[in-house]
Amino acid sequence: MQAGIHFMNFTLPGGGPSLRKAVGDTAVAADEAGIEWFTAMDHYFQMEHFATAHDPMLEGYSVLNFVAAKTERVRLSLLVTGVTYRYPGLLAKIVTSLDVLSGGRAMLGIGAAWYEREHRALGAPYPPVAERFERLEETLQICEQMWSDDEGPYDGKHYQLAETICEPRPLQSPRPPILIGGGGEKKTLRLVAQYADACNLFGSSPDDVAHKLEVLRGHCDALGRDYDAIKKTIIGRVDPEGDISPFLSQMEQYAALGVSLVEVAPLPPDPARFVTAFGEKVLPRLSQIG
Repeated sequence: MQAGIHFMNFTLPGGGPSLRKAVGDTAVAADEAGIEWFTAMDHYFQMEHFATAHDPMLEGYSVLNFVAAKTERVRLSLLVTGVTYRYPGLLAKIVTSLDVLSGGRAMLGIGAAWYEREHRALGAPYPPVAERFERLEETLQICEQMWSDDEGPYDGKHYQLAETICEPRPLQSPRPPILIGGGGEKKTLRLVAQYADACNLFGSSPDDVAHKLEVLRGHCDALGRDYDAIKKTIIGRVDPEGDISPFLSQMEQYAALGVSLVEVAPLPPDPARFVTAFGEKVLPRLSQIG
């Protein structure tokens, strides 16, 4: 099983002035440890169920571009881009730029968005959930078109583009991988089956994830998609300086279901130290699972 580092807690000693070093050192530690992915959140405010809206939060693609300049091999994505925060054509250009400047390491992680308070606070549109999913599907179609040889118009229900020119092209061929986050069984997992190269499942237990994967398999069968071609990922928790046995035991259960990567969030006050310890104590044993 592979591992990703999900940088989500910016409440660190020293406040804002310390974040440049903290994020940079953590990214370098992840790159050197053999971590597969480095991801960040896509929020204007910190999530209220995690901290408060007044706790620090950096803009996600700015974080990834900074990390790209500090690293050489780790793959870069948001977990996940909120579809309501950027026009689809601009989003395709942003991910393309990240792919070019990182040497071909960008992914488009995307979801339907959910945090109403930050939308209202900073003036982003927050349509009803059904419309957000419509916009998500159109955004996926627009990104795919912009990353193809088709430079013609796109005429959707919510978005109309006169031209879909995207130069330079992404370095990855045929396009950067697409990850869709979430576990909604009727809409999200159907979009995974139709458009995504990877999914991040918000499951609470191996049994829950097993059920989600069966639903995903059903969507793949209905659409004629190869279920095994989709990378399955989850989010986990571990303290690399504590007892890691329960974590590894749980990862064995997930791996048996076909999950091949777990994202973990580094703990404060020193996220770089967390990643270094994770790379030394957890990753060697994790890599033997599956």
